[in-house]
Formats: sequence, structure tokens, C-alpha cells
Amino acid sequence: MSGLLRVEGAQEARGEAHLLTVEPGEPRRPGPLALVVFGASGDLAHRKILPALAQLADHDALGDGFSLVGVARTEWNDEEFRKVCLEVAPVESAGGWERLVQRFRYVSGDYGDEATFAKLAGVLAELDKEQASGGNRVYYLATIPALFGPVARALAAHGLAEPGRGGEFARLVVEKPFGSDLASAAKLDEELHQAFREDQIFRIDHYMGKETVQNVLALRFANSIFEPIWNRRYVDHVQVTVAESLGVEHRGTFYESAGALRDIVQNHVMQVLSLTLMEPPSQMEASSIRDEKVKLLRSVVVPDVDEAVNDVVRAQYTAGIIDGAAVPGYRSEEGVSPTSETETYIAMHLLVDNWRWAGVPVYVRTGKRLARRATEVSMIFQRPPHLPFAGKLARDLRPDALTLRIQPDEGISLCFGAKVPGPEFRVRSVSMDFSYADAFPGGTAEAYERLLLDAMTGDATLFIRSDEVDQAWAIVAPIQQAFLDGEPPLARYRAGSWGPIEADRLIEGSGRQWRNP
Repeated sequence: MSGLLRVEGAQEARGEAHLLTVEPGEPRRPGPLALVVFGASGDLAHRKILPALAQLADHDALGDGFSLVGVARTEWNDEEFRKVCLEVAPVESAGGWERLVQRFRYVSGDYGDEATFAKLAGVLAELDKEQASGGNRVYYLATIPALFGPVARALAAHGLAEPGRGGEFARLVVEKPFGSDLASAAKLDEELHQAFREDQIFRIDHYMGKETVQNVLALRFANSIFEPIWNRRYVDHVQVTVAESLGVEHRGTFYESAGALRDIVQNHVMQVLSLTLMEPPSQMEASSIRDEKVKLLRSVVVPDVDEAVNDVVRAQYTAGIIDGAAVPGYRSEEGVSPTSETETYIAMHLLVDNWRWAGVPVYVRTGKRLARRATEVSMIFQRPPHLPFAGKLARDLRPDALTLRIQPDEGISLCFGAKVPGPEFRVRSVSMDFSYADAFPGGTAEAYERLLLDAMTGDATLFIRSDEVDQAWAIVAPIQQAFLDGEPPLARYRAGSWGPIEADRLIEGSGRQWRNP
């Protein structure tokens, strides 16, 4: 939250939740622990987890008792794993990562083999003794979702779901997706809870680690000019856009079983929406913030299947032009069926039935192969009740809007009316921008850096609780069923556009229009 505050050490299971302040520039370090990464030879570990740890090490944010254990089927030894870890060292490295890597260990084996977990238990005991990791454990499941439950149960069966001798905690970090629907999410929770308590489970969504997502809290609750107008009296409607210019790349097989609804709406969109529209928490700590997020999600009106059809547009991209280059349609992508009915675009109209937002439409859209990459939330304010300079003098005047830009150029924009220089009193919309890159030179921490550090320090604020997951699935459940029934018909949109014309009609039917980033 850009130095405004830091929330640390929320321990919900013990009923303890406290706010710790950190002076600007003071590094936040976890205590002694062993981080165990399952799937350590995989793509996620190499692209995100290891680079994030390397940055943390180079910023002196990992404590002296930190150890890393990689677990995967790939037949590496300790030295081979260390060599892979060194490949992700920061370009401008101060050497912190290189020194730390020499202590790392690796366990090769199948996730269903008891010998793998017996060996892991032995390695952790050695680290407690040799590297002073203190009996504390953080397990990161960077595997396919089908292995989440079995790995958790195997850890418990070998006594690893609790801290080692002298330790204070054992935590489980779970990557998304958290199930594929409400029933599978509940089943996954049941499996995880057989081995770990809810307060031990940290469900990670990398969107929550982005500075602008976190800065929603600072924008609303640290500034008296915004919170009074953050309600139905002043806000006409809300727009959430998650646009990607990329296609499915080499993930066609995965995307065929997911689609935009499961891949983006159920998790990223619902998390951003709940933070943006929730009530003020009583305290800036994990349980209070997550309580308010759940309350907001429970206020989202869940339509029946017939109503969902009228408030949703689904579509799939065809061939087009992106950045001057021709790109194929979705059905021509690798791993995709030539008759696929999987949606790559979703537009939705939602309502939030509570005191603050009653009657305020929420419009959501997400898609691949759109005109440009952009994720943002816009609060579109009501127009003035009377314009004394109406007509051609105000034809370029749009409604006031406050936009939170989440990626790629993180920042905040305020759109408002101003007089155009000249003899006539002509008014048009202008924009006042705040850019993180300009205000905080040197860049901000990558999302996985923040979230890994939070998991290691025990701050659950930006992680997702089980009731949040369940409620998000409940909201999209009627839409999932409608899609299974073949409704609404799958529309088409050209790659490089902003989506299908049906999405424009969805919002224009109420006299509004999309704000294109």
C-alpha cells in the first residue's frame, strides 16, 4: 500500500489480529522457516516463485533461518536444483540469492509415493538442525489442482501438517483454480481440511498482490474526499475490465476445460470487485477485511438460470490483427477443438443488493485477443442534474469517472469536465492521472514477492478464505448451467477488437457505454 501502512501477523485461529507499522525502507523479514515448493521443476516455479524469492533475497527480506526445499518428479539432485535456482538471479544482483542458494535442498519422487514424504520429513529435520529453520514450515502447492488434496493428506500422514520441534506454524499455500464449480470447490476444501485447519491454508490469487488492488483500501479509507461519494447516491454504475491482447498461447488444452468464466471471472474479477465495493472494515487486519469481502459477495444478486441468460454475453475470438500482425482464431489454436464452444470473452450485468449499492449496475467484461492488455475498475459518477451550457458547448463532456488501473500501467485516473481555452464557454472531459512508476521510481514489488512474503510472515489479508471461494462459485453457478444448456448463443468477435457487438448492446440498452482503456 505504498508505505501508508502494513498489515502483518494476523493469527485468526488464536483470535489475535494486530496492526504492525514498518518504517519506510525497513525490510520486513519472516522468522526462521523452511519453504517447501511442490512442483519445483515446473513452469510456475521457474517463471514466478523462484524469481520472486530471488528478488526478496537480494532485498534482504528473507531471514537468516530461511531454507528452500524443492519437491518434484524430475530426477534432480541438490546441486542440479541449485543450478536452476541460480538461473533466475536478478540481473543487478547483490549476491544475496547466490549465497542463499547454497543451502537449498531437493527431493525427487512421485507425489503418491510414501517414500517421497518420508524423505522430505528427513530433509526438514536436517534443515532444522543444520540451518536453524526452527521447525516452521510453509508448503507451496505449485502442482496441478488434482494433486492438492492428495499432497495435503500425505503431509498430514507423515506428521508434516504441524510444526516441527520448537516450531510455531505449518502453512499450506494453494494455487488457483480452487475447484471448477461450487461442488468441486467444496470437495477440495473438505480434502484440505482433513489435513490442515482453515487458518493454516493460504489460497493465493496473484491479482491480490498488485499494488493498485491493495491501494483500493488506501484510496477509500485514507482519503476523506472519496469515501463519502463511494455509494449509490453519487455512483451511476461500475465497470470492471480485464482485457488481454494475448490468445491462449500454448495453453489451449487447459483453456478448453476452463474458459473465461472459470479462468478470470470466478476468481480475479470477484476478488477485485469485493475489495472495491465492500464496507469499511473495523480494523486493517486480515479477518476484518476478509469478513467485509464475504459480506459483499453475499450481497451480489444470484440470478436463476433464465435470468442469467439475459444478463450475460459469451463470445469467442476469430482471426484478426494484433499490433499489426495477423493472429489465428481460437478454433485454430494449438490444443483447441475446431468445433469448440468454449468462451474466450464474457460480459455480465450484476447487481449488489445492499444499502450502499442498491440499484447501481455493475458491468463486467473480460476476454482474450482484445485491442490491448488492460485491467481496470471504473466508478462512473452520475451526471449533474442540470447543465447550463448544454448542447454543442458540452458535446465532448463525458460523465465523471474514477478509474483504478491495475495493469499494465498501474495507477489512478480521475476524469472530469474542464473549460476548453478560447472565447467560447466550451467544456470537455479531461483526465488527471496518478502513476505508480512516476510517483515511486524504481518500480514496485512483483505480486508474487508480496504474497510469498505475506505467507511466510503469516499475514492472510490478501489470501482467499474458503467462504469467499464458495460464494464466488455460487454467483457464477447459474451462468455455468446456462452455458451447459447452450445459452446464450456463442457470439464471435474479431481479434484486435474490444469484443462482440452483443456486449455493446448489453450496456447500451441502459443508455450507458463501455469505457475503453
